[in-house]
Amino acid sequence: METPQTILKRYWNHSQFRPLQEDIVNSVLQGNDTLALLPTGGGKSVCFQVPALLLEGVCIVITPLIALMKDQVEQLKRRQIEAVAIHSGLARREIDILLDNCVYGTIKFLYVSPERLLTEIFIERVKRMKVGLIAVDEAHCISQWGYDFRPSYLKIASLRELKPDVPVIALTATATQQVRNDIMEKLAFKEPAGVFQKSFARENLSFVVRHTENKDRKVLEILTKVKGSSIIYVRSRKATQDIADWLVKKKISASFYHAGLDFEERGRRQEEWIKNEKRVIVATNAFGMGIDKPDVRLVIHLDLPENLEAYYQEAGRGGRDGQRAYAAVIYQEADLVNLKTKVEQSQPSPAYLKKVYQALANYYQLAEGSAEGQSYNFELNEFVERFHLQATEVYAGLKKLEEEGLIQFNESYYSPSRLHLSLDKGKLYEFQVANARFDPAIKMLLRLYGGELMSGFVNISEAQLAKALKISTSEMFKMLEHLHGLRVLIYEPAKDKPQVTFLMPRQDADRLPLNLQRMEERRQLILGKMNAMIGYVTNTHRCRMQFVQDYFDEVTFKVCGLCDVCVQNRKKENIHAFEDLHGEVLTVLKKKPLTVEEVEEIIAPRDHDLFVDVIRDMVDEGELEYDTGWRLTLGGGRGVNING
Repeated sequence: METPQTILKRYWNHSQFRPLQEDIVNSVLQGNDTLALLPTGGGKSVCFQVPALLLEGVCIVITPLIALMKDQVEQLKRRQIEAVAIHSGLARREIDILLDNCVYGTIKFLYVSPERLLTEIFIERVKRMKVGLIAVDEAHCISQWGYDFRPSYLKIASLRELKPDVPVIALTATATQQVRNDIMEKLAFKEPAGVFQKSFARENLSFVVRHTENKDRKVLEILTKVKGSSIIYVRSRKATQDIADWLVKKKISASFYHAGLDFEERGRRQEEWIKNEKRVIVATNAFGMGIDKPDVRLVIHLDLPENLEAYYQEAGRGGRDGQRAYAAVIYQEADLVNLKTKVEQSQPSPAYLKKVYQALANYYQLAEGSAEGQSYNFELNEFVERFHLQATEVYAGLKKLEEEGLIQFNESYYSPSRLHLSLDKGKLYEFQVANARFDPAIKMLLRLYGGELMSGFVNISEAQLAKALKISTSEMFKMLEHLHGLRVLIYEPAKDKPQVTFLMPRQDADRLPLNLQRMEERRQLILGKMNAMIGYVTNTHRCRMQFVQDYFDEVTFKVCGLCDVCVQNRKKENIHAFEDLHGEVLTVLKKKPLTVEEVEEIIAPRDHDLFVDVIRDMVDEGELEYDTGWRLTLGGGRGVNING
């Protein structure tokens, strides 16, 4: 008999589950609707993948993130588990074949974007599909009270109507009590339902906020103090490159990452960082989702996130190995003003949304009632130039149109070249005999990619094919396009541009179906979340972990003891020990500059953490400074108290 433990060992090579995972798996196997709240890095995917492998039928996984969808499909395939993904970037014929394979083949996991759920082609196949489990990832997207509301998630209830006896597992990393209740209501949870929540507290993660007028200096100081792999989050693409270049000049190994880089470049930079060939990756929030790197020691935010949900997820990428890690926010007063401006701009007026929507219709020359389900490449710079618009405002408009369920906007979209042979073996042979000039190419396709080309779409490399056939890549492109035109095969060239998908038929912009009441409620909610983020960074008296737990409606009276606020409070409680160490540090450094490690070796303090607190406090107060060799020297006087 297979058990959850044997499945976990066979496919993941783990001998035991992480905390709560086994309870969640057993709840699903008992046929209960289950809500699982696990923080970033808590192993959510295992919670539905393990029971799905024990249940008969396909597991339908609903997720809004195409990149994460593709990543999980590839991971499952590497474990010899059959999985496919259906999303807005695929052609109808490919979707047709993939769904047939789910009905009649050996596919175990079907990943699907929520926008596809109510399409006729999907509904008809699901009716014939043996489904064992429905998994809803990023489940907070179903709630308008969540930070990333997607109206398309409301369609999941209709899927339940098609398969009323199939259990549902909903998973998320961040949800307030209001959002948790909304998830269970909108997904029509049946009693008894299993609700499992791991504490939002991270015992090994130290939250730190630093208020300073010299961000560059503070970044270098923190990177010097905290060794190991690091992420620095910033808002603009330009800033990623500027800061990475500056760090390299400071002899710190760094690279940058944002959605504007092409797919191969993003992959290369990500891999360099994962393998620790680069210590620091400076990135926009496009980076990190689905990356399982356990040894990140430091996550720095140089721009303020718009809400605590986003911040907690991004900060939580540090210390997944259970070892001490730090999450630092470095801010100036201007950042608070900038955040308020950005959040206000993220809530455009209905009139502006109509203007952007009309511009999109003109951009793609779409007639009213057309384009439902169609995807188009989108060039932001070209678009704003043509219609004399501002890029930041257009971006906000596109995200709001997405929130209203009119379009889907994927900033970072990559799909490799894919190919499917349309003819059966007999007709393909006849074509090869009658068209000898195409025979070598068809034989090479079959040799390199096998019979799977007949049953479904396969990722191909035009360069590899061209090399094998000893022709140029451009000739290979033309040949595949010619064969596509002759209907011998279906060829989909690679895509590597942002995509806009029309989820509804093209509307009359003047009568755009906007939910004005919900838009205003969402505006107030988002402003409230922004204020909570500002409250977090300006707070100087309450344990930061406790602040986060309270925000997510987790009642606790325990402080973390690791954050900067707790350190300051401990300093006050241990004032005599603190003052003794303070004096010893001054005495040692009067003789000559020394590194932190050298000072600690000379003093040999009994309490390492308190010693670190003393050094940090003295640097913050300006009593100590770092020289160009990052040795501590006596400072010129009192500096800015960054906790005040």
